[in-house]
Amino acid sequence: MIHPDISGSLGWTSSSYSQSNGGECVEWSPSHAAATGEFLVRDSKNPHGPILNLTREAFVGLIQIAKSS
Repeated sequence: MIHPDISGSLGWTSSSYSQSNGGECVEWSPSHAAATGEFLVRDSKNPHGPILNLTREAFVGLIQIAKSS
């Protein structure tokens, strides 16, 4: 698990599905995924909150769910 205190150094990218109006906002760390194969996801409205650590398969599933919504 990634500790939220170091999450600022992970190079977060907002999802293209995130809204700027404070709605469903998620971010992921592509640089961490490239280096480790772990896909980290967090709520951009709560950058010091919990971070999900997903497998590649789970991350792909999350994207598929987002696209179908």
